[in-house]
Amino acid sequence: MMNILSVDSKHFEQQVLKSTCPVVVYFRSDDCLPCITFDGIFERVAPSRESIRFVKIFTPENRQLAEQYGIKSFPTLLFFSDGKEVCRRLTGYISYQEFREAVDMLDARICPPDDRAVVHCDVLIIGAGPAGLTAAIYAARSKLFTVVLESGVPGGQVITTYQVENYPGTSGAISGFDLMENMIRQAREFGARIDDMQEIEEVRLEGNEKHVRTKACDYYAKAVIIATGAEPKKLPVAQESVFRGRGIHYCASCDGAFYQNAELAVVGGGVAAFEEAVFLTRFARKVTILIRSDTPRAPSSYVEDALKNPRIAIRFNTVITKVLGDDFVHGAVLENTKTGETSEMKLDGIFVYIGSQPNTQLFRPWLNLSDRGYIITGEDMATNIPGVFAAGDVREKEVRQIATAVGDGTIAGIMAEKYIHASKEAQ
Repeated sequence: MMNILSVDSKHFEQQVLKSTCPVVVYFRSDDCLPCITFDGIFERVAPSRESIRFVKIFTPENRQLAEQYGIKSFPTLLFFSDGKEVCRRLTGYISYQEFREAVDMLDARICPPDDRAVVHCDVLIIGAGPAGLTAAIYAARSKLFTVVLESGVPGGQVITTYQVENYPGTSGAISGFDLMENMIRQAREFGARIDDMQEIEEVRLEGNEKHVRTKACDYYAKAVIIATGAEPKKLPVAQESVFRGRGIHYCASCDGAFYQNAELAVVGGGVAAFEEAVFLTRFARKVTILIRSDTPRAPSSYVEDALKNPRIAIRFNTVITKVLGDDFVHGAVLENTKTGETSEMKLDGIFVYIGSQPNTQLFRPWLNLSDRGYIITGEDMATNIPGVFAAGDVREKEVRQIATAVGDGTIAGIMAEKYIHASKEAQ
């Protein structure tokens, strides 16, 4: 197909930004189920439009380009004309009709005007992970107009987990994708509206009506539930940004398949590190877990499972101080945290699980945060501002699991309904 090109970051400017014809850019990944569905649609529509260039970007090999354009989920379609992005982006499950209409508008250069929308709702939930979706289920089930805002696609970090073994009622045989799809479907069936790909620019949480502004819309709500979760901490080495996506990774189920018969390191001593190390042995010939202390934080059962695997080795009191490589990682400098001795280790890739940091930057001017940046709440999930609640990994607490996030979301959804009801009675 002459008008479909596979382009990397080196040729993006020439093939897209300097193109004399309109361009559709498709950011994709091999392990993305919606991408597999959309591939056929993309290849069906493209040949019928010789006046448009269709470009595929394989995201795992072009991470920096994806970050430059704020790509947070797959598939994502961008539309360019005269070197500038135009039209509305498409993401997630994209239908044939939706894609065809977008291509028609690009070809005719008649993209819809960027008018700001206004939404008034009872409960506005920020974040569509387990906590946010559970809160949506309870709030919507109480006949409240409930809107969920998500900066990427619904599902949170759980949706990238290959298998969830400890969620009650699933017998350890459900993927993170299926579990979150069930929650998304249930929230929508109760009437919740989910607005994904919404980048929040500003929040105002005081008063009886809260205001959240995104690039495309102004949301006004009687109550707000913050469930923005936390994101993985980056590997603390100078080379992290250079090799991110080119040997340094934070999601084994997303990127592990690229490392067939490879030698990998997993950094971290918690449950996630041990779970993902075992998962990576599906592909790699050797996985070394690097733990900075002499005691793992993961329960003994996880450690025992890892030690039974002949492809896994564990090195205690060890940290990475430098990543080695050219275009991709080919090794690392290790340091013994007790003796200070250093050594080099040949590696094809590094997967990092050293904890998380809360997504609370937007709320710092408004809410009481802990020293670590997490939102402080009571057992009722209420914050220091009336009508504002927090749930899940974003709040200060000891245990962060899917089940605890669901518990938080349940409480937040119920308490938001009680707050709104009490406010009505007080009027």
